[in-house]
Amino acid sequence: MHFAVAAGSDVGRVRKGNEDSFFADANEYRGLFMVADGMGGHAAGEVASQMAVEVVSSDLEKLTDVESADAFEMVALSLRHANRAVFERSAAERDKMGMGSTASVLVLGDARFIIGHIGDSRIYLFRDGEMRQITHDHSIVQEQIDAGLITRDGAKNHKQSNVITRCVGMGWDVEPDITDGEVRQGDVFLLASDGLTGMVDDWRLQQLLSSRAAPERLVDAMISEANARGGVDNITAVVIRVHSSSAMATGVHPTPAGGSNTIG
Repeated sequence: MHFAVAAGSDVGRVRKGNEDSFFADANEYRGLFMVADGMGGHAAGEVASQMAVEVVSSDLEKLTDVESADAFEMVALSLRHANRAVFERSAAERDKMGMGSTASVLVLGDARFIIGHIGDSRIYLFRDGEMRQITHDHSIVQEQIDAGLITRDGAKNHKQSNVITRCVGMGWDVEPDITDGEVRQGDVFLLASDGLTGMVDDWRLQQLLSSRAAPERLVDAMISEANARGGVDNITAVVIRVHSSSAMATGVHPTPAGGSNTIG
């Protein structure tokens, strides 16, 4: 598979530190991308998100065949492993007590993608002129939307909009959502923390993804727009555009909390 990817993260205009982490890497077998949004005082959120990224990326280095029968379970196990690592450290260190992180991971193969998800960081797929959210937020607001108690428009200013119901490190075990699908030429994937999706509406994200701009320009535009709308949280975005189903190019590994790179 031949594709281009860019990733970037920004502290925003309100927070003093960046508790988001990301990962973007590819080899000849698969592409691996992840966004994690940490929470917890005394920089514990930053620790939690970095731990989540490190554990998942290390575990999935062993995944060389996205089409294999056990690939699905490997993604789930990597997220459970990350959850256990964060939970144990949170229990062992007083200043890390209660820390946690979201985790949204995308594994791209030549013809199949697998997504693992915990929390409210999101993964979108833009295909054939339409964008859809593949992940389902683990949040109080989403539960109220699902129950028909509030609308999506009403959720934007909800007082509990940042309260999640599932995260990495919440308990001894966690159940990640795992899904898969077909990869097609022309697909564009977006991984984003809620510092982006909470500031920039879906229709605007779709408008940006529908353009022919390079992924690095899209990431820069998304971060700039989130900041222009207030930048109340850390902002992270990873954009992957699938060009063809040819052999996957060797990739690069950007730093977990900033910068952008192109693969393919």
